[in-house]
Amino acid sequence: MSKIRIAISTSSFASMDSKPLEILKKNNIDVIENPYKRKLTENEAIEHLKNVNGLIAGVEPLTKNVLTSSEKLRAIARVGIGLSNIDLEAAKELGIKISNTPDGPTEAVAEMTITALLTLSRKLITFNNNLHKGIWKKSIGFGLSGLNILLIGYGRIGKKFAQLASAFGANILVYDPYIKKQKSDINEKFVSLFEGLKQADIISLHVYGEESILNEKEFDIMNDGVLILNSARGALIDENAFISALESKKVSGAWFDVFKNEPYNGKLIEYDNVLLTPHIGTYTKQCRLSMEVAAVNNILSDLGLK
Repeated sequence: MSKIRIAISTSSFASMDSKPLEILKKNNIDVIENPYKRKLTENEAIEHLKNVNGLIAGVEPLTKNVLTSSEKLRAIARVGIGLSNIDLEAAKELGIKISNTPDGPTEAVAEMTITALLTLSRKLITFNNNLHKGIWKKSIGFGLSGLNILLIGYGRIGKKFAQLASAFGANILVYDPYIKKQKSDINEKFVSLFEGLKQADIISLHVYGEESILNEKEFDIMNDGVLILNSARGALIDENAFISALESKKVSGAWFDVFKNEPYNGKLIEYDNVLLTPHIGTYTKQCRLSMEVAAVNNILSDLGLK
């Protein structure tokens, strides 16, 4: 019997802890690691998946073209929550089992989002940069108490972020047509997208998908000086519409941890009031280990090895 081959496409798999790799090797798995140490393109994914039985996946495009090119592929274990980068219909037709790790990212991404919000609200980057240049200059930031934070999407991460933000006295508005109002300790208010955009001082995205939610029409509805946080998917925001809103002062600042094209080298790098991070929302030791071990166990199970 030929050895089972599993490809890994996530760029930092087992970089903090070797346990996930050790589990694979104990099961006599032939492991093919990502040679580029970044998000794969479609053509690179096709090449990477040649003659493999399973894939431990990141956010690379797993299109029908990619999936049909890999004749032996039988299971994909996503390290993370979102599956919008995978053609699920094609996977079903091809008999490829799909799994994800929905619990692992919750605390790490929520913590990162509140960190980014506080960093922006108190202008920490500006003050730090000034002091490193020998400039002692003060200006007023803002606290979160009494502000309206609109969460677009209210899954595990959204709910955790809402708990953290409400502890600072923020009012939580929620737009999520797939979730009904529920009992909660934080008294969140469920609203339509229109209502939420009209009231929000801060907007935080917590949904998955490849279609934009915030376009020119949505930016027009927003209050002047709104702050935008995106830890979910880069495609959710129309970048040109966002830049227009930023330049008109409709948007006062933003944080992006995700981008439609990664690595990112677009126009947003020109704006000092836009905080940019390289898709590191899940990059804590605890989170990465939890997700990677879960993904390994998922793929071993789906390949009938446990």
